[in-house]
Amino acid sequence: MNVYKVLEIKQSVFDDNDRQAELLRNELKKEQTFLLNLMSSPGSGKTTTVLRTIEALKDEMIIGILEADIDSDVDARTVSGTGTKVIQLHTGGMCHLDAEMTRQGLLGLGTAGIDLAILENVGNLVCPAEFDTGAVKNAMILSVPEGDDKPLKYPLMFSIVDVLLINKIDVGAYFDFDFEAVKERVTKLNPGITVIPISAKTGAGIGEWADWLRTEVRNWNGN
Repeated sequence: MNVYKVLEIKQSVFDDNDRQAELLRNELKKEQTFLLNLMSSPGSGKTTTVLRTIEALKDEMIIGILEADIDSDVDARTVSGTGTKVIQLHTGGMCHLDAEMTRQGLLGLGTAGIDLAILENVGNLVCPAEFDTGAVKNAMILSVPEGDDKPLKYPLMFSIVDVLLINKIDVGAYFDFDFEAVKERVTKLNPGITVIPISAKTGAGIGEWADWLRTEVRNWNGN
């Protein structure tokens, strides 16, 4: 009979990350920097939504962007064209960011004077949902072409976000996408979730999204 030790490290890793995430939130609170963690699958329109968000809020607050990808700097180059402060983060093959990785990104970006920092997380509906990045709020994008069944397939992601943006509503007529079914499914998983239909391409719904962010940033800063 073999004698060996079984070490459950998964839970301890998550516990340590949760502690680091809470420390990071406390630091951001003191700096009055609001960090938004934006998640989605690849191709859902995260970067285009970020660009629309910058356009809507750039005259009201100082914004910084963290672009996280396994490789490439395509998104950072795109965002830099707006004149917004941006940093590209390479995850070395990892499909998510944790609190320490986010901290390193914020240090590289420099948060002094930044009112709103947006972390565009790695495109994935599984790994990013498992790690608290230290963000004040979590948001995700579900695009119409992905289908209305995603809350059934990836329940954790939909259960941990504060706001769901349903993107690409401008092509809704070409897809069998049931908006009401999605709202019902995500509300069952997450009763406090806010659902906002948008089109990052046309700008539809961006005003409501910007209003949500304005309110959250003001609340975080005590204004």
